[in-house]
Order: sequence, then structure tokens, then C-alpha cells
Amino acid sequence: MVEKVIPIRIDEGKGLTPSFGAPLIEPHGHTQDARGRTLRDLRISVTDRCNFRCTYCMPKEVFDKNYPYLSHNELLSFEEITRLTSIFSTLGVEKIRLTGGEPLLRKNLEILIEMLSQVRTPEGKPLDLTLTTNGSILRKKAVALKAAGLQRLTVSLDGLDDAIFKKMNDVDFPVADVLDGIKAAQEAGFENIKVNMVVKKGVNDHEIVPMAKHFKASGVILRFIEFMDVGSSNGWNMAEVLPSQEVIARINEVFPLESAQANYMGEVAQRWRYRDGSGEIGVISSVTQTFCHECTRARISTDGQMYLCLFANEGFDFKTLLRSGKSDLEIANAVMNTWALRDDHYSELRGSHTAKLATGHRKVEMSYIGG
Repeated sequence: MVEKVIPIRIDEGKGLTPSFGAPLIEPHGHTQDARGRTLRDLRISVTDRCNFRCTYCMPKEVFDKNYPYLSHNELLSFEEITRLTSIFSTLGVEKIRLTGGEPLLRKNLEILIEMLSQVRTPEGKPLDLTLTTNGSILRKKAVALKAAGLQRLTVSLDGLDDAIFKKMNDVDFPVADVLDGIKAAQEAGFENIKVNMVVKKGVNDHEIVPMAKHFKASGVILRFIEFMDVGSSNGWNMAEVLPSQEVIARINEVFPLESAQANYMGEVAQRWRYRDGSGEIGVISSVTQTFCHECTRARISTDGQMYLCLFANEGFDFKTLLRSGKSDLEIANAVMNTWALRDDHYSELRGSHTAKLATGHRKVEMSYIGG
């Protein structure tokens, strides 16, 4: 039984107040944090709700029918999200990922995507606009998402065995419907689709090779994610972490692999190609092979808090700035000042006394700020 811990929410306080200082300076894309990392990626959670109850993210014991989800007026509006995205684009952000919860549960999400698709960088380029989904209603939404301007998709899928998948999503949702959603996305014209599998040792690790076999030569890039200690409610245990090296070894025994170079600086997944040329896979190893030193990501929670790390326990309240008449220039300076003070590197400290002091006893939940 998972201990019932109510995750961090806005009703526990409005978060830290960002400072924009004086004098104000023009926005630029070369602000570095305390460890020399620049801001390039922004992940925006559009809802804290999800129709799955995955044991590693939103366990049913915590997120039950009495869980106090955010009310509509606590959420950032589409206009606020678009304004904030436009501001971040002037600061060097080139990639936007919409997350949740399950983002497709946000009503009329395609309208937001269409709005974001109009945002341009200072050089006049469109943003790299992508979305992470559990795929449960992708069949219904794929055409509209593509038409609105969504460029890429990532689908979470933790196995092909229906019994195992239903056990992990804990709402008896069949794997066939997720696979059908992926097919619908391909039919709609999405060419860059990734599938993320969270691997829990002793739970679904026997699905590694079957997943590789299924998606090999399909045009879909399969990525394996080490089970992480995100939040305070998922019952994380290091004994359930299967190192990515073991994942690679298992696949390589059946389908020979070779390493591939990263697509860009700061890419979280290590790439591996099938030697027969039939595609590639990736592994995300935030537990055993940390990548804090090149992390370029900031996160905006469903209610407008800016978090500087997936494992943070406090955010910066940008919703209040948005709703209190502050100018774009003031908000841009607040982002730059907040980023300049960033020193987060939790994964490098995981398990140490320092990490426990730095994060306190409770970390923000992934469903609140996205993965």
C-alpha cells in the first residue's frame, strides 16, 4: 500500500515571488544558470488530471475520487500560456512540450496548439512544438492536433502484455487502444513519433524485447526510461530500477545495436541504432547516468508556477505576474533572474544527505509539472 501523501499544490502557498529587478534589460537568449546551463526547452503542463492511475505517477491510493484537483480559474488560460511562451521564445527557448496529467483531457487543446504554432523566435522561426500523451484518446484527436500545427508526439506505453499494461495503468485500459492511437497519429501524418516505456524491475522488464520487436522498423522511436523518484507518492524504490545498460544488453542479444550520436546538445536520451538499419531506440538514464550538467529545461505547472527541476519542491509564481499587469519586459527579466540563480542538480545528489536537505521530505508531483 502506498502511503497517502497529498502532493504539493498551489493551495499550500503561491510559491516564491520572482524578481525582475532594476534596471530592466532587453530579453536575450544567453542567460546562464549557476552551472553554466542556458535555457532552451520549456515544458508546460496544461492539466493536472489524468484518466490513468499509473502506479509510478498518479497511484490510485493518492489520486482517488476525493483528490482536490485544481479548479478552472486556477489554471493558466490559453492566452496566458501563449503569452508566456512568447516571452520565453525571446529568451532562447526553441522547444515547447505540452504535458499533464494527460494533456488531451484539456478541453479544446487544439486551439492552444494553433495559438502556439504562431509564435516565432527572434529569428522568425517557428517553435518545435510537441506533446506527450498516454494515447488513450489519440484516435479521436490526432487529425485535429496535426491540423492545428502540432509537429511531434510522444506516447507513453509501458508494455504490450495486456495484463501487465492494465496493472500499470490501474484503470483496466487495453493496450490495443493505445496502439490504435499511435496508428491514428501515423495516418494523420505525424512522422516523428516516440514511445516512452518506464521500466520497473520485476514488473514489466520482461516486456523490453517484445516492445523492441514490435516497434522495430515501424518508424516509431522507442525509448526506455529508468523508474525515477519523482514526487512523494509513487513508492519509489531503488531495487525496482533496471539500469539502462541492462536494457541495451537485453535488446542487443536479440537485435544487435550500435551507439549513435546525439541529435543536439542536451538531448536526454542516449541513442542506439539497429545494426541492420531498421531504426533506433533510446534510453533515458536519470538514475544511473545523470545528465544534470547539460539540462536546459524549465517547467511551467498547470497553475503557472515555474519549476527549475523535475525533482523540485518549490516553484516561482508567474501566474501572479501575468495577472497583475506586469509587462512582457518585466516578466522576461523575472525569468532571466530566476534562471540565473538556478543551481538544481538533484540526480547527481540522489540518495545523499545533501539531496534530502535540498529537496525536503516532499517533491512536486510529475502530474502537476509534467515529465
